[in-house]
Amino acid sequence: DIALGSRPGLPGFPTDPRCARPRRRCRSTMSLAIVWFRRDLRLQDNPALATALSNHRQVLPLYIHAPQEEAPWQPGAASRWWLHHALTDLSEQLAGCLLIQSGDSLPVLQEIVERSGAAAVYWNRLYEPAAVARDTEVKQRLRAVNIGAESGNAALLFEPWEIKNKQKLPFRVFTPFWKRLQEAGLPQARDKGTDLRSRIVGPTTFKGIEQRALESLKLLPSTRWDSGMHAAWQPTRAAAEARLEEFLATEVRHYAQGRDLPARDQVSRLSPYLHFGQLGPREVVSACRRERQTAAEYLRELGWREFAHHLLFHFPHTSEAALDPRFAAFPWRDDAVALRAWQQGDTGIPLVDAGMRQLWAIGWMHNRVRMIVASLLTKNLLLPWQAGARWFWDTLVDADLASNTLGWQWTAGCGADAAPYFRVFNPVLQGEKFDPDGGYVRRWVPALSALPNKWIHRPWDAPDGVLAEAGVALGRDYPHPIVDLKATRQRALDAWSKVK
Repeated sequence: DIALGSRPGLPGFPTDPRCARPRRRCRSTMSLAIVWFRRDLRLQDNPALATALSNHRQVLPLYIHAPQEEAPWQPGAASRWWLHHALTDLSEQLAGCLLIQSGDSLPVLQEIVERSGAAAVYWNRLYEPAAVARDTEVKQRLRAVNIGAESGNAALLFEPWEIKNKQKLPFRVFTPFWKRLQEAGLPQARDKGTDLRSRIVGPTTFKGIEQRALESLKLLPSTRWDSGMHAAWQPTRAAAEARLEEFLATEVRHYAQGRDLPARDQVSRLSPYLHFGQLGPREVVSACRRERQTAAEYLRELGWREFAHHLLFHFPHTSEAALDPRFAAFPWRDDAVALRAWQQGDTGIPLVDAGMRQLWAIGWMHNRVRMIVASLLTKNLLLPWQAGARWFWDTLVDADLASNTLGWQWTAGCGADAAPYFRVFNPVLQGEKFDPDGGYVRRWVPALSALPNKWIHRPWDAPDGVLAEAGVALGRDYPHPIVDLKATRQRALDAWSKVK
């Protein structure tokens, strides 16, 4: 939906973000506008909402549940759980005035425009291929009947087309991309929200508009497997603000080292709030400016998020296919039994199993461990990265198509910033380095909790007496390893040598 203009190489996309504005001003500053919420579930630093309020007297907030339009990447179960609670929170912030609908977006918007008499529709852009195609059609169809249609940027620091390398092409390597962002100057939050009480109208104001109950969207699981997520998360705007402030006041000063230590809570855990737009990246930058000396490394991680969206926008095929075309010939295996053992955290590799069990329990996994479990799947098991990406997509509360794609392709060695060698993480060595006292493994794999530190990451090497004293019988209390790490590492290197 970026614009109706075009530029060479990217039909339909503008050279100047101002091209995204409607060709005509909306009918009247005394009119009504619809603000179409998507993954921008906040009132602060929300360009679509701010622009609507500046141009119109009243605003009707609308959310349309249309997962079919996101095919083949409809939200997974963990994402739906978060979305339910985020929408509940947004509705409460809007005093119950959030209009909830479901169905195809364009006909729903057309009907609400007709019944409400709205002069314009405002929304914030999404950058996944399916969303861009859908929003482009919506913008064109609304403008064709003289309804204002304008989109803004609430999700990123920069639009993907704004950042180019010296050849005026998209970046494919992170370090120069991050340098370019810093040179451009990281933008800060534009507004802190507005008193909406006299400006927001609800669906009951208009005849013929029926409100759908949030429960009718059936976002929550029918069987209650989400108790761990309830204990771990509060999917609200207030919790997002509190977590950001807490992180910057405490853990951020240890972030450079702490981000690699899964047993310690020294990461931000802001990713789901950023994905659903309960917190904006410009707000994070603004908050980090107060901690300039200690937050630099964390801001770099925000840059990786930006880079992920940059890549997906410019290379939209990468959600399904490797950025590196050589991997079309990579000899991936098909092993449903091994994939299931990996998914369930039953590989017999303690650090991997701890990560996969954490993921299932709370819908999140420490980033260092994400790389390790992904390496085992794609290198030692030689299973395709797409299978891992699909599992993460369904089980992560912060499942984001851009970040998920970047992370899996990076680890598989087929994406951006791939190493000049075929990197294979050794989960035993990684565990001994980053979880030396086994605290992370002991928490998520309690069957091994009594093992000494020396053996916690490789119980198969432990003497029988040590296992017996710890109450561990391999094959009964905890599985034998499903792979030989040394042999399968060599198998992966041999597979790489065939395509490199």
